[in-house]
Amino acid sequence: MRTGLLCPLALLFLLGQTTGNLEPLVPGPSSSSFLDSVFGSNFISGPSSNDSFTPSPGSESQSLSNFTGFEDDHGTCHCSVTLPDTTFPVQRVERLEFTAHVISQKFEKELSKVREYVQLISVYEKKLSNLTVRVEIMEKDTISYTELDFELIKIEVKEMEKLIIQLKDNFVGSTTIVDQLEVEIKNMSLLVEQLETLDKNNVLAIRREILALKNRLKECEASKGENVTVSPPPPAPGSCGHGGIVNISKPTIVQLNWRGFSFKYGAWGRDYSPQQPNGGLYWVAPLNTDGRYLEYYRLYNTLDDLLLYINAREYRITYGQGSGTAVYNNYMYVNMYSSQNIAKINLDDNRVEVTQPVPDAAYNNRFSYANVDWQDIDLAVDENGLWVIYATEASTGNMVISKLNDTTLTVLDTWYTRQYKPSVSNAFMVCGVLYATRTLNTREEEIFYYYDTNTGREGSLDVVMPKMRERVQSINYHPFDQKLFVYNDGYLLNYDLIFNKEPK
Repeated sequence: MRTGLLCPLALLFLLGQTTGNLEPLVPGPSSSSFLDSVFGSNFISGPSSNDSFTPSPGSESQSLSNFTGFEDDHGTCHCSVTLPDTTFPVQRVERLEFTAHVISQKFEKELSKVREYVQLISVYEKKLSNLTVRVEIMEKDTISYTELDFELIKIEVKEMEKLIIQLKDNFVGSTTIVDQLEVEIKNMSLLVEQLETLDKNNVLAIRREILALKNRLKECEASKGENVTVSPPPPAPGSCGHGGIVNISKPTIVQLNWRGFSFKYGAWGRDYSPQQPNGGLYWVAPLNTDGRYLEYYRLYNTLDDLLLYINAREYRITYGQGSGTAVYNNYMYVNMYSSQNIAKINLDDNRVEVTQPVPDAAYNNRFSYANVDWQDIDLAVDENGLWVIYATEASTGNMVISKLNDTTLTVLDTWYTRQYKPSVSNAFMVCGVLYATRTLNTREEEIFYYYDTNTGREGSLDVVMPKMRERVQSINYHPFDQKLFVYNDGYLLNYDLIFNKEPK
């Protein structure tokens, strides 16, 4: 018996592994000579028959985990080989193939969407190009469609003017209603001309006004010859023989303020003098774009000069604040910058003649009107003279009314209301009665509150006041014209007040 001889069968398994064949090689007649030819004659001089054989690192048979072998006394070879787990992962490969197929389908679906989007973009690009060409043609065209519409409106207004003249000649009874219609038609003609220069996109609104006037003309024409109850005449200009405000007209747009659309804050009006009630000049005082500083104002002798921006006297001051400005008897009254003082300015030479504080008045935006800053001190003019509207800490922000001596600016009398000033959008005085407004929406204000200094009574009203723009910055009343002069986001508006003809 030979000891230390490795089992040839184990070697044959090893050789089968190295050649990629899992089946063992069958030895020939002489295993020793075969092994000698493969490994050399020194291979058999190794460990004992019970020792394990471990291939050297890097050999091709390293994938075998372990093998042992020996030859017994009868020359029979016994060997044990432990093979590695080399099962091929068929299921994992199938799952991988399925996943790849699903991803491929999704990709094709998304790719088809992208192709559709590209086609749509191409279509929209052509449409946009066509629209651009059409807009350029319209911009270059010298004839505007809106201009043509305004020409048609002018023709319709002229026809109504002819009709109202004929109606006056043939009307039986009181002509008060017809006279009012004539005034409204003239205002409409002026409004068309103003809108034609300021805004050529309000054709629809003008057509609505014309239709309403046509309907009223038809009603008047139908009532010719009927007995009409004669109503009492309106109160005389500058008179307080009425029962207070019961309604208000629609606004008449005079023009944009002379400094431009950016100057949204300010005030305007007409000078009132008891000695010459119908001879006052017109004034416009826009604030700087900060909405606080009053620096420039202009004076016009007539309304035509104001409309045409001609023959204006322009002055500069360095101390005005807020849009609570008022003009009375050829003097302008303003709140002085960062103080509770009032300045009296001579309009002949722009010189300050008197300054006087308003006792206890809050200032510097403490209790200003809603949506309007820096108007803690609001000056007002009516048939009785000069007033100041303000609030104090003691009144906890409620409105206070004081009658002023227009010569010395001293306080003659004071009334305390229960109306909180910051909840009011603006205020004005008529015949010693304070009227306060509030915002309903972007197109309407409401005269909702009054305080009568003659009786000490206060109460509520519901007079809706249409407006052109969102915010009302100031309201000034002219006693002789019985009009409100409203500064509305840079635009100058006029309103006619309608009074209760029966005195209370």
